[in-house]
Amino acid sequence: MAKAEGRLRALARKLAAWDVAAALADVAHRNDYVRPHVTAGEAIAIRDGRHPVVERYAAAGHFVPNDTRLDLSGERLWLITGPNMAGKSTLMRQVALIVVLAQMGSYVPAREAEIGLIDRILSRVGASDNVARGESTFMVEMRETAEILRGATRRSLVILDEIGRGTSTYDGLAIAWAVAEHLFEAVGCRALFATHYHELTELSSRAPGIANYSVAAREHGDDVIFLHKLEAGPASRSYGVAVARLAGVPESVLARARAILATLESGAALPGGKHASLRGRNRAGAAQLDLFAPAQPAVPPEQAAVIETLRAVDVDRLAPLDALRLVAKLKGLLAGGGR
Repeated sequence: MAKAEGRLRALARKLAAWDVAAALADVAHRNDYVRPHVTAGEAIAIRDGRHPVVERYAAAGHFVPNDTRLDLSGERLWLITGPNMAGKSTLMRQVALIVVLAQMGSYVPAREAEIGLIDRILSRVGASDNVARGESTFMVEMRETAEILRGATRRSLVILDEIGRGTSTYDGLAIAWAVAEHLFEAVGCRALFATHYHELTELSSRAPGIANYSVAAREHGDDVIFLHKLEAGPASRSYGVAVARLAGVPESVLARARAILATLESGAALPGGKHASLRGRNRAGAAQLDLFAPAQPAVPPEQAAVIETLRAVDVDRLAPLDALRLVAKLKGLLAGGGR
């Protein structure tokens, strides 16, 4: 038996290779995969790409495929915006999985794919912490981001999801902006960067290699419909309140959130009096007005908050107990206690 050890090991390796090849062939045949063109070039071009796992859980024919093209000589950094649940993370992961499958010799879930060789895939997707070692979610996020920035090369594929979300708006935006700039200017790799910081979309106007894309969603009344289709250009909004509504957040809370959101989007102050808008302001802290902006009637802040909340509330969805809480909240605002 000892004399046959070498032959047995060689036979086992061959059987294992055949088993893997047969399994990949079976999956490709059953799920309509195609043979990718793996090249030494610099482009990742995928037509009608699909996520190999998510599509298996989606109803037949309901997974929406998307096209992707990243090229070191063209658009190499995509800034992807759009609402939660629309499919940003799915899109980024499916590109990474298709690249892995192609470079390991498998067929891929797409109609057509050209995969330029990459040396590594670096990703920061999802949220996790390490409280046993005293590391918060944001600390873990920053540690992983640091490792990506140190390890990425021109031939790498980087996927980043919501960098900077674990800290204040200004800190988070500053970090996300600097990371995107570093990946584009210093590393020069192909990257997919999903974000809710819509200010980041301004980067595309500074360099032709940065492009804005968004995952489509449409509003129907108070509902939001996720189309899961990638479109050129930035998203107009994030639909966070609409997603909170789908999750079952009480209507009284949603109404207050809509009112505060409308106030912030208009460049006004937070309920506590401080400003959170990125618009320019004068030395007194007031928002800089447009030269031809119409004069607005002076309304006390307490009354304005009550009016905006009442306009935003959906009476038909308001439960009796929520209505009582909303009335108490509005009375508190009028009395100056809602701040």
